[in-house]
Amino acid sequence: MNNEFRDAVYQIVAAIPAGRVSSYGAVARQAGFPRHARFVGRLMSQLPSDSRLPWHRVLRGDGRIALAGTPAGERQIQRLLDEQVAVTGGKVPNRFFVTWND
Repeated sequence: MNNEFRDAVYQIVAAIPAGRVSSYGAVARQAGFPRHARFVGRLMSQLPSDSRLPWHRVLRGDGRIALAGTPAGERQIQRLLDEQVAVTGGKVPNRFFVTWND
């Protein structure tokens, strides 16, 4: 992962509005690095716990919380619920996904 990719991902994630979500793959595409969804996930997992970046708004393309059932996944679900994002069975409905102009 290079700095250009990291900085682009951080900018895109920061632009996801409260109450909306995006997928790892969509963020990677928006950053200009299609097929790098796993690297987006890695970047999100490496953020410090006090990061202000809304990492919790990035999930799997099928709407599932990648770490559901773990403390991090439970924290992500709670943060999404706090923003009025519906989460049922560890999954967010499509209507909450940001539509990017790819």
